[in-house]
Amino acid sequence: METVAFAAKNMHFKIRQARKEDCKEVSRMIMELAVYEKMPDQVKISPEELERDGFCQNPFFECLVAEVPEEHKSKEGFTIVGYTLYFYTYSTWKGRSLYLEDLYVMPEFRGNGIGKGLLSKVAEVGKKKQCVRLQLSVLNWNTPTLDFYAAKGAQDLTVSEGWHFIRFDEQNMGNLANEAPKDQ
Repeated sequence: METVAFAAKNMHFKIRQARKEDCKEVSRMIMELAVYEKMPDQVKISPEELERDGFCQNPFFECLVAEVPEEHKSKEGFTIVGYTLYFYTYSTWKGRSLYLEDLYVMPEFRGNGIGKGLLSKVAEVGKKKQCVRLQLSVLNWNTPTLDFYAAKGAQDLTVSEGWHFIRFDEQNMGNLANEAPKDQ
């Protein structure tokens, strides 16, 4: 993927494929997002694990970063100010799909088109890979984010179709795996 430059409200930024050396910055923003979502204690992933899982022969995810020039860096001196992390999945009803795990823009950079740019680039990636849909989860109290996605055309399936998002945590997945039939 080529790097694409944007300018919005006098804020210049570019969106590019994340590189291995970006994992420390992505990890920082993952924690910032977890704090915003009121779940910082849930983050267990390290920059090294991001490197291992995202930059191997068969990566588990892909990641884009939003970068601003030095003159627009954050108060703390960061130039990577947003990211989106996504992966491919498959619908037995519809076919190729993308799942958007995270989309985050640092608070001081919101309202400059960076979030829209990241979301649009993920949609472009999916379209190029012939994906038929982009799915994601949003916390029920996160009205600004729900409104952001709705304004771009997303549908809340919780309301319209009644789907529940189900998860087996590591321990329960292990318990389930232990019940698997043994290979003969």
